[in-house]
This record gives sequence, structure tokens and C-alpha cells, in this order.
Amino acid sequence: MDGRGVEQYRRRMERAARLRAAAAGGELDAEDARAVAAEEELQHQRRQFDDAARADYLVRDAMARGEFDNLKYAGKPIPGLGDAHDPDWWIKGLLQRENVTGLGPRAILLRTEDAELDARLDTRWSERQVREILEDFNARVIDARRQLEGGPPVITPTRDVELELQRWRERKAAAQSTAAAAPEEERRRPWWRRKR
Repeated sequence: MDGRGVEQYRRRMERAARLRAAAAGGELDAEDARAVAAEEELQHQRRQFDDAARADYLVRDAMARGEFDNLKYAGKPIPGLGDAHDPDWWIKGLLQRENVTGLGPRAILLRTEDAELDARLDTRWSERQVREILEDFNARVIDARRQLEGGPPVITPTRDVELELQRWRERKAAAQSTAAAAPEEERRRPWWRRKR
């Protein structure tokens, strides 16, 4: 609370204490007596209703104010509600919403990494970096084969480092030759065609 809120709270508490003291001693004027009676009536009504009735009242009140109008799935089925009950529906939704990766059985993670490994290697500039990535990948595949945690079997093969280095060199050379060929074609065209 800021300073103003604290001061308002203090004033309300002091007024409530004065009203209680005055009600106990019978020294209330007409306005204070009405305030005390209204407060007691409100407290009595609050105690009279159970939690379900209170929740129903709050929902109906919110509906009357229009707080449920124009909701995202109004009139549409809620996505993800199927015939079968999935106890992990909330964690799956969280993973999808937050785009969390790197979770799951090691065998599955290694399969997906194996499928994306060539593209990852093509982003590296030196053979040393490529070699380190391949050696790390092979060590994790071997370690996953030795684990006894359960889950799907590890069927991801290890990669031959020298063969992968040769393939990486060939892909780099092909990319450089296509990059070098594009400016030559640009130079062969007349200047008026290059302007467009």
C-alpha cells in the first residue's frame, strides 16, 4: 500500500473502533446507529449464505456485468478435451504453450538431434568445431545405450567422425561454388537488366 492507502485504512479502522465503542456504551447518534445497523445486517447476510451460494451469486453478478462476454472459446468446443481422460493434460499444454524443448526420454531426444545434426554441422566454420560436436554426440549415444532407466530403446547410431567431416567439407564446397556462381551470372547480364 502507498501512504494514502495506509492512511485511509487507518481512518476506517479508527471509525469502526469508535462505532463499536459507542454501540457498546449506547452513545450513538442517528447516523452512526444507521451505519452500525447496516454493517451488522451485511455481516448477518454474509454468514447466512454457504460457499456454494456465494460462488453462484458471484458468477451471476459477473454475468450481469458482462465479464463473460466475448471470451476466446465462446460457443466453441474447448481444445484438448477428448473422450479419453489424460491425467497429464496440463503439463502437455504447458510444454506446448511455452515451447519447451529438451524434455523427454533420451532415446527420443537423440533421434531428433540425429535428424537435425547435418543442418547443425553446416552452421559451423571450422573442422575442430564439427569434430567436437560429433564426438559429443557419439559419447551421449553410447551413454544412453548403457543407461538402465527404462523408456524406449536407443536405436540411434553413432556417427563416423572422419566420414562426417568429409561430408561436411563436400557440403561446404558445394555451398561456396553456388555462392560464387551467382555473382558471375549477375555480371554477365547487361546493366539495364540488372537495374530491374
